[in-house]
Formats: sequence, C-alpha cells, structure tokens
Amino acid sequence: MHAEHKIQQLLNQLNTVIVGKSAQVADCVACLLAGGHLLIEDVPGVGKTTLAHALSRSFGLQFSRVQFTADLMPSDLVGVSIYERGREGFVFHPGPVFAQVLLADEINRASPKTQSALLEAMEEKQVTVEGETRALPQPFFVIATQNPHDQLGTYALPESQLDRFHMRLSLGYPDRAAERELLKGQDRRDMLEHLPPVLTPPDLARLQQAVAAVHTADPVLDYLQDLVNATRSGRWFAQGLSPRAALAVVRAAKAQAFLQGRDYVAPDDIAAILPQTVAHRLVPVSDAGRGSVEQVRAMVEATPLP
Repeated sequence: MHAEHKIQQLLNQLNTVIVGKSAQVADCVACLLAGGHLLIEDVPGVGKTTLAHALSRSFGLQFSRVQFTADLMPSDLVGVSIYERGREGFVFHPGPVFAQVLLADEINRASPKTQSALLEAMEEKQVTVEGETRALPQPFFVIATQNPHDQLGTYALPESQLDRFHMRLSLGYPDRAAERELLKGQDRRDMLEHLPPVLTPPDLARLQQAVAAVHTADPVLDYLQDLVNATRSGRWFAQGLSPRAALAVVRAAKAQAFLQGRDYVAPDDIAAILPQTVAHRLVPVSDAGRGSVEQVRAMVEATPLP
C-alpha cells in the first residue's frame, strides 16, 4: 500500500537523524497524523530542536522557528502593521506564526502574555492582530520544546495551554551505541540541510483522513472510559481528565493503530499511547511520590483490559 510505504520511508528517514529513539519518533509522527500539537520536554542538548526540524522537513511543510525569551512580545510572534508612506496606509507584516510548522523553542521562557497569543493560534488556527482576525496556513502544527521547570528563568505553562498539546514526549539520553553513532557520524545540522521531503501537504491530508477513518469498537471505548473514570476517582490524580482529553486519546490511538498497519484500534493502542497523551494534563495525588507518567502507567496496570 502506497501510504504504508510512505510512512515507513518517513520513519526510516527520521531515525537516521535521531538515532536510538524510534519509539519517540513514532509517537511524534502519530501526534502530527492525529492533527495535534507536540510538546517535547527535556534537558538541553538531547536533540529536541533537531527532531522538530527533521519532522517539518520530512513532512514537506513550511517551517519557522522562534526562540522564546522573557522579552518576546506577542507582536514578535504574530506580526505587526507598519505605516508605509508609498501606500499611504498600514501594511500587515506577518510574524513567524504564519507557517505550517512553528517550532516554539524553550516555550516556558516566554511571558504569560506571549504564551496566550500562541494559545489562540493553537486552539483557533487563527490570530487576532489589532482587532483583525487572520487565518493561519493549513495544516498548522506547533512543536514546542521546553526545559524542565526547575531551571532558572522559566514560566510554567498554564494548565489551559498544556491541555492544547496533544502529546508530551521526552527524548532522554541516548544509549551507549546510539551516542557512539552520534560521536562518529555526520553533524546532525548538516544532515538536516539535505533531508528531502518524504510527504507533500496533500499526502499528509490523505494520511490524516485515513487515520480519522480507523475504527474504534465499543469494547475499546469502554476500556478508555474505564481509564478516564479512574483518573477522576481521586485515587491517582488530584483532578481527572476532561472529555477533550479523552477525544485526544482516541485520535492518538487511531494514529498509533494506523502506524501499526491496522484499520481498527486495539486496547493495547490505548494503553501504549495514554502516558504521552494525558500525563501532562494530570497532577498526581501528593502521597503517590511518582511523576505523572509513572502514575499513569501504574493506573493502566491496575485497570483490567476488556
């Protein structure tokens, strides 16, 4: 099948750039096929930005990158109208948000005001500049990176903004063999320069339609609702998942099944994709002593499969 060949080609290309992280790379692809925004949270220097570049190039999408800093203003992101004498009027100069993929580097270093400008773009696929609403390109993805909160000069993302990210991933340090390949191999930035696009935007639209058409049977939805109810029980988390989060899990599970070459969602797809899709929306109960990802995994193990 043409689509399966394209997907395999895409994954192979990404895995040549980001070595030894095939599970995380597949999750990134699943997130974009599900039409969601992606948050990559990790320490500096493990390849977050490289991965975002490689994704946008391989997907054949127009790309822009913004380094988020404490003094970044909303207008630096969305653009500004400037008076031009020759035209005797104001002319809008679009900002970097007008791209198909926006890489928001170190998103938690920006002020809440700038974060909220990005929030409108992510949620509404449009921005409001000086009272005028402007549509963003199609498709529109945000791939954001952030360093863990305990670093100096960071503003924690508000819950409303975290909820707009379909998935949150962490790359982690490479294993010894992968790191050796990095040390001996070609510079990753040089590799990015020569990455060919594997997909075109129409290819991507077709793949997203195929993902949306993946079947989810009632027993699988029962299982998902059991898991969602477990998050709301008060045993594992301070607050449970919203219906929007449950919908995000369904979309992510469909993409996961599609990447496995199936046209139906299995319970295993839900279990496999759940931590990446919901952990950033949940706060563990204080006596758990575990992070939210570990807590989600423990909850999944405690919930019987259908």
